[in-house]
Amino acid sequence: MKKILFIDRDGTLIEEPADEQIDAFEKLKFVPGVFRNLAFIREKLDFEFVMVSNQDGLGTDAFPEDTFWPVHNFILQTLEGEGITFDEILIDPHFPEDNAPTRKPGIGMVEKYMNNPEYDIANSYVIGDRETDRSFARNIGCKSLILSDEGMSWSKIAELLFAGERIAEVSRKTKETDIHIKVNLDGTGKCDIQTGLGFFDHMLEQIGKHGMMDLMIHTKGDLEVDEHHTIEDTAIALGECILTALGDKRGIERYGYCLPMDDCLCSVALDFGGRPWLVWDATFKREKIGEMPTEMFLHFFKSLSDAAKMNLNIKAEGENEHHKIEGIFKALARSLKMAVRRDIYHFELPSTKGLL
Repeated sequence: MKKILFIDRDGTLIEEPADEQIDAFEKLKFVPGVFRNLAFIREKLDFEFVMVSNQDGLGTDAFPEDTFWPVHNFILQTLEGEGITFDEILIDPHFPEDNAPTRKPGIGMVEKYMNNPEYDIANSYVIGDRETDRSFARNIGCKSLILSDEGMSWSKIAELLFAGERIAEVSRKTKETDIHIKVNLDGTGKCDIQTGLGFFDHMLEQIGKHGMMDLMIHTKGDLEVDEHHTIEDTAIALGECILTALGDKRGIERYGYCLPMDDCLCSVALDFGGRPWLVWDATFKREKIGEMPTEMFLHFFKSLSDAAKMNLNIKAEGENEHHKIEGIFKALARSLKMAVRRDIYHFELPSTKGLL
């Protein structure tokens, strides 16, 4: 079945000026990264390209057509010169108050695709820059990639379309814990973490926030006994989830960080080489930080390293115990962010062995 990219124009292919009208050449500026990445998508993938654009009042005295078409045709010619062509161009001239069914997020212009069994609408995408583009995608029944979202760019769009999303879920249930974890390695740092241990939640949130990955962790453990099983089993499940999300590891940087936090200096060197190992050089004088026993820090990172099949070398120095462990978690997050970064233009295993 055929798949489609429904691509917005203003704000997506070209930057949108304050008056929201590209009616003169001096207003024209292409969005950074659009040429290289959209040409890559056109060459490497089998999506049809359909431009879908609202042009408020096109053809009226406020926006005459003779100021629109020269610039629009130049845009198309420039894109074509980079190997980017469109299978169809759909333009709606109505104002919002007209409530026209053809104006995005209305689906009047694209219903012919939705009603055609030759097209795989569920796995097609809207690429845009506004919430109306996201609503447009929902109304069509397809996915969306929105440039105004944090962390989204044409480089990220090309990566996600070419190499796929890296999302994984793991459920792990024993007599002692019941855990459900979901990770999106290409997220924006959204976290939903509930383990029953406030300080542990705070530390896990550092991984999501500073690693720019969406992280959902729900753990129910036998806290009436102690914290051991909750912390260790969460680490195991999180490691398994990260390993699954990484997939075949093609194109990843593989290695990853050191950062200061007030009086502390923390480093977390990481390698997703497939051989788990932990070097732990950090000591703590307090028995607990929050409800979390400091003796469990080593257990957490050892379990995480084993389950994710990664080499971890962790060192921390400083006086403030809270800052020290928080610095370690933040350094881990940054190391993960660095190591999982993908390069679709060098999409190969980062190993001379040919196997990770």
